[in-house]
Amino acid sequence: MRAALAMAAACLAWTGTAAVAIAATAAEINPGGPPSVVIDRIGATPKISARIDPTAATFKPDPALAALGKRIFFDTRLSQPQGTSCASCHDPLRAFTSTLSAPSLAGPRTPQGGRPGHFSARTAPSLLYVRYVPRRHFYQDDDAPFASPFGGLFADGRADTLAEQARGPLFDRDEMNNASPKSLLRKLRGTDLAPAMSLAFGPRVLRDPEQAVKGIGQALQAYLQSDEMAPFSSRFDDYLRHRTPLSPLEMRGLALFKNPDKGNCMSCHTLSDTASRPERSLFTDFGYDAIAVPRNLSLPANRDPRRFDNGLCRTAAQLRWPEPNQWCGYFRTPGLRNVAVRQSFMHNGVFTTLRDAVAFYATRSTDPAKWYHGKPTFDDVPAAYRGNINVNSTPMNRRPGTTPALTDEEIDEISAFLGTLTDARYVAAMPKPATK
Repeated sequence: MRAALAMAAACLAWTGTAAVAIAATAAEINPGGPPSVVIDRIGATPKISARIDPTAATFKPDPALAALGKRIFFDTRLSQPQGTSCASCHDPLRAFTSTLSAPSLAGPRTPQGGRPGHFSARTAPSLLYVRYVPRRHFYQDDDAPFASPFGGLFADGRADTLAEQARGPLFDRDEMNNASPKSLLRKLRGTDLAPAMSLAFGPRVLRDPEQAVKGIGQALQAYLQSDEMAPFSSRFDDYLRHRTPLSPLEMRGLALFKNPDKGNCMSCHTLSDTASRPERSLFTDFGYDAIAVPRNLSLPANRDPRRFDNGLCRTAAQLRWPEPNQWCGYFRTPGLRNVAVRQSFMHNGVFTTLRDAVAFYATRSTDPAKWYHGKPTFDDVPAAYRGNINVNSTPMNRRPGTTPALTDEEIDEISAFLGTLTDARYVAAMPKPATK
């Protein structure tokens, strides 16, 4: 279950109000895939008739546009002050997630922006395999009491496409810090990117600031949809394609990952270890969950005790979903490929090791004070929204003081399995195993 029973009742009340019946239409929800059948709308968001199938997608971005997008991705002249690029937070040597600076490692463990003392409010996800993330939509399984949201970029789903997502870091004051599209266009005109942009989008792109931002987004989207950004070269992929053995420790971890009475990770981080197509094992269902990660006390914004990152509910309000506050505390389930190379974990960077992230799921409910800075309940969710938090799914459905669903040894086994999801190029970036 992804919500409390009260939320289900609210969702069921949509009929005849915000969820307006419409004639079935078609829309591109799955990037690179066939159109989806839209059977309804919830606020401004389509509800589709069938679950997204990533294996149905074929990506053929224009090679010239993808090459331009790659140049933009690594260009440090498009920030204020100059010196920060997309690659500054999405390091190609660390699976396109962050290699954190010394001030970041000593502080919030989120990426440092273009100015000293400025840090992103959230961690930077890996951009590998991001091409498979669908556009925002609702879908309802036959046995589900209500439709649930899926897709969208950023942890809160506020961008609908990769082209739209590019606007976020470009204008975030704690990241690339451009004041406006007009100021960004001035920088663009002064670079050797300008002729290539004009060739790709026409001369207007160098006169119209909004067209310039749109063109930058389209070029970056083409690069992120290229095959370079979906290598499928991990040991787990070798296991899928050729049955290349994993170690006994890793195989036990895989079994625990799948077991609904133990790790239950697969319920959100979906995989199919019997299918040879690796696209069936992206380790996310693209949905949202409210797991109440602990507050990162080192984030500068969290110095204000009244400040909370409430995730999806802000997007829900903007998209006119009914009862938007029922989605406060929800964040999109990330894919776990290359997760073992990260230097911080969860959307707010609160954990420094993968093992801690796994252990949190196992013991959040049985030993809450360990995680919530000595407090008995969720410390990074306002009291008004704590009823949204998932307390029903294994292993988060136990009571304080009871036995966790996973032992310490089993936590180690799941952590070891997650290391098999690292693509070959990035194995060297994985931390060395701790010695006991």
